[in-house]
Amino acid sequence: MAERPETRVLTGQDLKAFHKALSHPVRRDILSYLGEHGEANSTSVAKALGESTGTTSYHLRKLADLQLIAEIEERSNGRERWWRSLMTDIFTPPGLEMTADEREAALKIGALKMTQDLNLIVKAYAGYDTSAGWHHIQRAALWLTKEQATEFAAEYRALLHKYVTEPGERPAGARRMAVRLVVLPDEGTGCPLSRDEAAGRDGDDPR
Repeated sequence: MAERPETRVLTGQDLKAFHKALSHPVRRDILSYLGEHGEANSTSVAKALGESTGTTSYHLRKLADLQLIAEIEERSNGRERWWRSLMTDIFTPPGLEMTADEREAALKIGALKMTQDLNLIVKAYAGYDTSAGWHHIQRAALWLTKEQATEFAAEYRALLHKYVTEPGERPAGARRMAVRLVVLPDEGTGCPLSRDEAAGRDGDDPR
């Protein structure tokens, strides 16, 4: 298990900077590449992404400015800089006071994530019965106080960390898995629940 990273809390100003950085697809691809391979230079990233070294070098520096990646100084020289992914637990607290443009940036970040998440959900259901046990779909409904909901989310983060590995390291036979959790009051949505969901029980059968 990887060493647990320090939690980094995003302020409103941070959200604007993150949206500007992560709205660029090359930067998102670089983060994914470093998360998979652990370490890289602009040349190896450029080759993997089909970009020029000038382009990847520029975006690597911008990601470093946000402290999402860091330079490996002992491997770098005058002509080539090496970079590694930083294990960062990024957290935006609920109820954060934001200006109008900061909130707009937060919504745009959410929209970027939601597009990816919707594609993942469609893929999970579409390939469920042919996934040979790799796809797991969980849906549930619980009655919780605000304190219990906060505790539930904290226990979920702790469970995730139990299985986190260092960037570039993974157990034999492992595949990159997408894991998502959304916890919010389910009031007035008009979405019917099955008896199991209403009782808080719904396992891996997506039907």
